[in-house]
Amino acid sequence: MVVTKAEIARICISAFGEHFMIRIGVGQTQPNFGDKVWNMEQTRQLLQAADHESVDVVVLPELLNSGYVFRSKNEATGLSEEIPAGPFSKLLQASSKKGRLIVSGICQKQGNLVYNSAAAFANGALLAVYQKLHLFDHESEWFTPGGKEPPVVEFHGYRFGIMVCFDWAFPEVARILALKSAQVILHPANLVLPYCQEAMRTRSIENRVFTATANRTGLERDVQFSGMSQVTSPKGEVLLRRGVTDQGLFWVDIEPRDSDNKMITARNHVLKDRRPETYTLLTRPS
Repeated sequence: MVVTKAEIARICISAFGEHFMIRIGVGQTQPNFGDKVWNMEQTRQLLQAADHESVDVVVLPELLNSGYVFRSKNEATGLSEEIPAGPFSKLLQASSKKGRLIVSGICQKQGNLVYNSAAAFANGALLAVYQKLHLFDHESEWFTPGGKEPPVVEFHGYRFGIMVCFDWAFPEVARILALKSAQVILHPANLVLPYCQEAMRTRSIENRVFTATANRTGLERDVQFSGMSQVTSPKGEVLLRRGVTDQGLFWVDIEPRDSDNKMITARNHVLKDRRPETYTLLTRPS
């Protein structure tokens, strides 16, 4: 039986009421479009690094099994897999048996439909699949948009919300996760616009949550990805940010319960001070 640093610390909390840090890692890599073998091997190396560094929570980029820049629906279908039956899913599931939570982007086949999804595995089990709500640019030509609100999963007594890439541009997604008591938002991404990472700092501030964005790097079919994977604090601090071209698994230790303090000033609670009765336009169709 493998006992992780997080599990030992959880036992200590139960016995002594102590606070501890959980190690969260963001994987930044460069998939090869359509090369399932290469992408599996790169992912395996990131997960081996998680083993070596005793990382408790691993976030990996969007569409890591396939690459991103499709030119047809047929390409997307051909590179998709079922969750959790597909080989990429099985790799994540096997690594999660080592006592960690893994969230990764996956090009998902479900029946006759293809989704841009994120799957969460922990302790050898599939916890959740989130199908991306907000499709970016040409994605609507390849994928069916998801139709369910983003999930929150529990791991070692903490609560982790899941969103995917362009969801950053819709503050409602992060707010829903905060209202569902997420302490950390895990964010697989293939970011290209120049201000996405800074926007995630704002998502942290307005919801008083940690965020962990795992972005890819490199050039694919004339599309340049921005790297700069990061972790931000409930105060919008950048706790970790890598460069545009860095590759590897990068980690930082955080205390997720810091997110439970929603006071942005001594008198202002970012959730309780909302006035939802005045926000009726938010739920009207555009």
